[in-house]
Amino acid sequence: MIKLRKSTIRLLALALFYLLYLVIGASVFSAIEGPQERELIKNVKKLRSDFLTDNTCLTDDKLEKFIASIVVATNRGVSATKNVTMAEPNWTFGQSIFFAGTLLTTIGYGRVAPLSEAGKGFCLLYTMIGIPLTLIFFTAIVERMMIPTKMFLYFLFRKLGHLYRVFHIQLLHFFILLIATVLIIFVVPAAIYSALEPKWDFLDSFYYCFISMTTIGLGDYIPGDNPDQKARAVYKLATTVYLFLGLLVMMLLLAVLYDIPELNLGFHFYLKSDEEEEERARLRSGGEGSGPKYTKQRDEDPQKQTGGSQMYQPTQEDVAAATGH
Repeated sequence: MIKLRKSTIRLLALALFYLLYLVIGASVFSAIEGPQERELIKNVKKLRSDFLTDNTCLTDDKLEKFIASIVVATNRGVSATKNVTMAEPNWTFGQSIFFAGTLLTTIGYGRVAPLSEAGKGFCLLYTMIGIPLTLIFFTAIVERMMIPTKMFLYFLFRKLGHLYRVFHIQLLHFFILLIATVLIIFVVPAAIYSALEPKWDFLDSFYYCFISMTTIGLGDYIPGDNPDQKARAVYKLATTVYLFLGLLVMMLLLAVLYDIPELNLGFHFYLKSDEEEEERARLRSGGEGSGPKYTKQRDEDPQKQTGGSQMYQPTQEDVAAATGH
């Protein structure tokens, strides 16, 4: 009989839960959006029928071809409203920067896409090189952003280490960063977008920020797509800067979360987790072992780390890690 690892059993349970979660999501979306879609289809059919009734010289086939052409153009980012008169076309340099930024960050709204075969080919080559390059660049920046972030953590240790356990201070540190991130990356930009976009309310703007910062990029809301938008290229460029800075902050927040072993839930599903759990058990029972360095450090009694009632003092290794030296 094949004996499964504990981590493998947990992984199978996670897979079943994930499948259930997927089914629940599909059911909820279907229940919420289905009636809205059916109502919209009903209205479009009535509008089409009324249009043909009022314009008897137009056949159904001609109207169908006309609508299909409009839909194709819209899907490619060309609006047919106002007699196809836009403040700026989609492929000016400023808006091309916005498009390139959404490619490299994998947000990919999909509203604007290459029209030519050459453009599609270049898009493939550009992203194959650019996406890994962006990941390397972002990782290097986040590594440097972690220096002041860790210094702030050690400041909290010095001030609160004699009162609270190490995990609780790390948790406080994370939630402070989380609140700052929500305010700076979501709430403030959402307020700005709701003021600049004539058809967006605050919820629409917050929804756009969340969909973008999580790189989902549905493309149903994109800043500057209003044909009446002034300085459209500059607006798109500013949005590109926001996307890059916001994603850096999101990566920093995830890095801080990952540094808290108690919250690193993924550990329980790794292949090596069984051995490390045994090592932790040996360390807790006073046995000797040669487990990973971080395991030994994290599994020590936090009261011992802080000297009981004494103030926490970072080790030389901690300071070196925080300062990059």
